[in-house]
Amino acid sequence: MVNKLRLGVDVGGTNTDAVLLDISQGVIASAKHPTTPDITRGIQQAVKDVLDQVPNSTDIQSVSIGTTHFVNALVERDPARLDRVAVIRLCGPFSHGTPPCVGFPLDLRALLQGPYFLVSGGLQIDGSEISSVDPCEIESACKEIANSNVRAVVVSSVFAPIDSTIKQEEHVASIARTALSHVDVVCSKDVAHLGLLERENAAILNASLLRYAKMTVAGFQRATRSLKLKCPIFITSNDGMLLSCAQASQFPVRTFSSGPTNSMRGAAFLAALGSDVAKQSALVVDIGGTTTDIGMLLPTGFPRQAAAHHELCGVVLNLPMPHVTSIGLGGGSLVRQSPCTGNILVGPDSVGHRITSEALVFNGSTLTATDIAVAAGRASIGDPSLVENISPSTIDGAQKTIKAMLQNTLDIMKTSAADIPIYLVGGGSILAPDELEGVSRVHRLPHYDVANAVGAAVAQISGVVDSFEDTSSMSVSEVRKIVEARAIERAISAGADPQRVTIIESEAIPIAYASGRCRFYVKAAGEWDGISAQVDPDACDSEDDSVISPSPPGTGFPDVPCHPLPIPTELDISSYVPNVQDNQWFLSETDLEWISDGCYVLGCGGGGSPLHTFLELREMVRNGSTIRVVDLAFLSPDAMVGYGGGMGSPEVSSERLLGKEYDEACAELWNFVGITKPEALCALEIGGGNGMVNLIVAASKNYDIPVVDGDFMGRAYPTLHQITPNVFDESGKGLNFLPSVISSGDGNIMIMTRAKRDTDADAALRAACVEMGTDVGLASKPLKAKDLQMSMISNTVSLSWRIGRAIALARKQSNIRQVGRIIVDAVGGSRSAKVLFSGKIADVRRRLYKGHTIGEVVITALAYENDDSSEAIEKFTGSLVVPFKNENLYAEHTSADGQTTIQAVVPDLICILDAQNGSALGTQEYKYGLRVVVIGITAAPQWTGTARGMAIGGPAAFGFHEVPYVPLGVYTRPKSVIEEYRFHD
Repeated sequence: MVNKLRLGVDVGGTNTDAVLLDISQGVIASAKHPTTPDITRGIQQAVKDVLDQVPNSTDIQSVSIGTTHFVNALVERDPARLDRVAVIRLCGPFSHGTPPCVGFPLDLRALLQGPYFLVSGGLQIDGSEISSVDPCEIESACKEIANSNVRAVVVSSVFAPIDSTIKQEEHVASIARTALSHVDVVCSKDVAHLGLLERENAAILNASLLRYAKMTVAGFQRATRSLKLKCPIFITSNDGMLLSCAQASQFPVRTFSSGPTNSMRGAAFLAALGSDVAKQSALVVDIGGTTTDIGMLLPTGFPRQAAAHHELCGVVLNLPMPHVTSIGLGGGSLVRQSPCTGNILVGPDSVGHRITSEALVFNGSTLTATDIAVAAGRASIGDPSLVENISPSTIDGAQKTIKAMLQNTLDIMKTSAADIPIYLVGGGSILAPDELEGVSRVHRLPHYDVANAVGAAVAQISGVVDSFEDTSSMSVSEVRKIVEARAIERAISAGADPQRVTIIESEAIPIAYASGRCRFYVKAAGEWDGISAQVDPDACDSEDDSVISPSPPGTGFPDVPCHPLPIPTELDISSYVPNVQDNQWFLSETDLEWISDGCYVLGCGGGGSPLHTFLELREMVRNGSTIRVVDLAFLSPDAMVGYGGGMGSPEVSSERLLGKEYDEACAELWNFVGITKPEALCALEIGGGNGMVNLIVAASKNYDIPVVDGDFMGRAYPTLHQITPNVFDESGKGLNFLPSVISSGDGNIMIMTRAKRDTDADAALRAACVEMGTDVGLASKPLKAKDLQMSMISNTVSLSWRIGRAIALARKQSNIRQVGRIIVDAVGGSRSAKVLFSGKIADVRRRLYKGHTIGEVVITALAYENDDSSEAIEKFTGSLVVPFKNENLYAEHTSADGQTTIQAVVPDLICILDAQNGSALGTQEYKYGLRVVVIGITAAPQWTGTARGMAIGGPAAFGFHEVPYVPLGVYTRPKSVIEEYRFHD
């Protein structure tokens, strides 16, 4: 018998597949069995079918299982399989406004949230402590947890992934395990990577599944033992790696996306068996019964990973996940003619698993994509005579639609414009044509229908390092080699064959404003060595044969405290009326969500995401706080208006979430200038997170003052002196924003009273910002309301609300393809705004310079095929180049014949949106293949009306002296929400 036999199993929604694999020769035996309600029994039956084909199962080296058990428990919100989780967060004075589970859907939050404790601890970006762990605090928290009837505890700490010396999470976990012997304790750093809230979310989901995971994995072991298999059992993970039973029991969250990963890994293995296919980048197309999943396979044989943050079950996570795009195309997809255009449509609705009774070839009455494939002679399934009467025009139209659907999605997933091969797998791969535009070759692989199980069988062992390192005394490349060696050692320690470990991912990421430090993410992987003690086959085996059965439909949540809020129903956006009383706008959750979406659009690629600020504000409103917005005219002429926001690196603010740094900066400044508090606050910039941060300080639980409907940029700019009050200060010394105060939030406060030049003030404050943790709160000189009549850009809070509402409306009406036009209408119409371009990002170049991200994005027009929209979208040709320095600076169009035209220039706003969902994109989110819409909005006259305004905020301020400013259109003053709705019944 050949050596290195591996048995792979993959559990799908319809079928459970199993294969026996010889690593050097390929598939020896395979089986496909319907997935059973009791998934473990389905695994047992599929494995048995394979073993019946093999004379001697003792030569099998391992069993690897890809399972949907754990993600299904979350998707189904099953209280029988999920436990409440307590959280101990080590954060010092930071992140108190965004408690654990703050971003969870309400039903999942009600099910999982246990008591939480925000205690001393946490690290700064340089590895120093925010504060030390207080054992007395931890012991007190454990006493409360002991009385709360929870079964799992998460310990999370600010910058835990870089804490390799102090080990705060480990210290607290040790205390908790001693005090709470009956509960499971999970450290967030063991679950996910940088990004506090997202890592903590992943750890909470993981902890909630531990009890179920232990019983499930023990069930897997019993099932294989009953088949006389004595080899080690593994579970496959999201990134194509093996987890021992003990590891899977400890980290079930790592299995959530193992299915798509197994598909791609299996395709890579099957392709490599062919002598004419070398290791190369390729797209894997997995066509099932209802959907098609497409992922990028790297030359390493592993899938390209998704963006740092992604959503699962309504929860934002930062787990390693494959980057997969899904479309509604499968063997069971319905085929019909569009009543609007007459085009033949395919999907997204499908007969699914009912295909064997409903498709025409199976004597059913529904025309499906499989019927088209049979009628076209591409497959022999069912009774071909039953589809002989399908008209040639329908067959041809359906095949063209299928081809266009695949081509468009493949193009999204490509990483360059070059042609690329594709590997077809999945039972529905008969639908794909043999030639596709942008594809060098279509590979139809052997055993394509069990590629997922093949991927499970060839999963490997990995070691990962994600850390910040000192690069002040060594080059980045030298430090990278050290980090790579560390990752290789971790893989070997986990059980990888030392002779076959390679680096499969290695990235160095500069940190804004932090010279001499760099973030490194490195992953090493290799085949299991077959002998490592790390994979003891009985590490998780249990004599307890109890089974957790899914809850019956309609089961309530036992022992779950009632959430004080009802689960919201779908909102009728067009009829929503904001709460305006006595000329004050009282913000609701809906208002905040729309303002958040609008602020990110107005950030013009910069300003940072407002997500965490929005979550804190929403939590405040849910807990009874009042947040008010007023027009400037509401204030007396001599009323003092404060302003400011955050300054620093997004890499820090994603870990060290907002604390009291801005509050402290405001209090210190106001005391310095001799006022208790101003009569109102105003946004420093409406673009990005700073567009909302003043709402927190102004809320009733804090200073209880209104926020003025306006700001001092009308967008986002990268530096402090680029504000409209400075435009009207002819001295050039920053007299309208100095004195300014910055606060670190943990005890360091600095006041700057004057500067030789306005630009010196920004440079000095940013240098101090780095020394104070690279993220600070900034408060600037309060101004009188009468002085803002000219300098403040009015009604920009209303503008962000209208943009957010427009996006929500486009999504609800399934009209996202028109989102550009809808936003243009919302901000004043075609005289003041326009859709500049739509297309696909074809190239992105970026680098870090003096703390700012600079570069350019190239967008090319798309071909428009099989457009079924009843109202055709505007078509574009050629390409568009948008340079950026944190924010987008100008848009230059190149026509098909090579003619160039400047379409928009800063200070006019250039906003790039994701065409798939209408969301704004920050410059850090630009990547090849994204479909985007580019919108231009005319800037306010505070910038364009004077020479000084253009000198501070125009193209010359960014070094583009050769680029002339030509107004995009005529500025339209945004309509005030208060004016529109103050007399509404």
